[in-house]
Amino acid sequence: MIHRNAPLTPTGRLRLARCVVDDGWPLRRAAERFQVSHTTAARWAGRYQRLGHAGMEDRPSRPHHQPRRTSAAVEGEIIRLRREHRIGPLRLSTRAGVAASTAHRILKRHGLPPLATCDRATGEPVRRYERARPGELVHIDVKKLGRIPDGGGHKVLGRAAGRKNRTGVGLAYLHTALDDHTRLAYTEDLPDEKAGTCAGFLTRATAWFAAQNITVERVLTDNAWAYTKNTWRRTCRDLGIQPRWTRPWRPQTNGKVERFHRTLPDEWAYHQPYTSDAERQAAFPDWLDWYNYHRPHTGISGHTPASRVTNLSEQHI
Repeated sequence: MIHRNAPLTPTGRLRLARCVVDDGWPLRRAAERFQVSHTTAARWAGRYQRLGHAGMEDRPSRPHHQPRRTSAAVEGEIIRLRREHRIGPLRLSTRAGVAASTAHRILKRHGLPPLATCDRATGEPVRRYERARPGELVHIDVKKLGRIPDGGGHKVLGRAAGRKNRTGVGLAYLHTALDDHTRLAYTEDLPDEKAGTCAGFLTRATAWFAAQNITVERVLTDNAWAYTKNTWRRTCRDLGIQPRWTRPWRPQTNGKVERFHRTLPDEWAYHQPYTSDAERQAAFPDWLDWYNYHRPHTGISGHTPASRVTNLSEQHI
């Protein structure tokens, strides 16, 4: 990477060198013309004479000789341990007898990605995808949360009192539809996850996305009972939507809505103590509005989901 204050880029170095070597300029005249020192002009002219155009690129700062570099045997052992046991630099350093920073550099040198970006079952890098336009694919899933009894649960009353006050409150079934391209989310708190409930949610979610100028083309769900029934298939057909299902035991395929359901408890459901379920539900619309329209989303380079909905320049057609 070129330093922001560097007076010469590779193109500028080539121009300077050609002035000296090809056109016969004196070094001092070339140095003054390109606003560099006499020694800098001599260095680039010399490299151009020896190496030609290729000599104008930056060279790595790595030394030619590294007598204290970790031996090939130790490097091989670290790579073997990583691939067999799928452990990170800290545990590798303990087993191989090197510093954690050394283990990290070895993994990076051999092109092994961080464990967080790998599938734990296979050790292979996770293949991430994103649909090209809004509405091309909508992820749907249900998140179950324990309802908060009136007066508060254990976060307000403490463990002992909260345990006595929790009987009979039941579960909240949060149905979410999340657009793959924009990450725009629509969520409803419903009493169950039966086939009719799920089908009704899909109808309302489709209408909500239509109000955002997004036409839902496909929906992706897991293989839960409600999503495999004729009620779901018939509703998809009536709405002109193609249903899709994930592979069994493969929740990563529906990972975008799964990730939303992990954000939801952290930033809303358990973000602060609530004294009742009604109080928590009253806070939800504001949080969802913030998520859709104001919260920077790291999965889309810090943009907000709503910022990717616009189709003014027809970039999604």
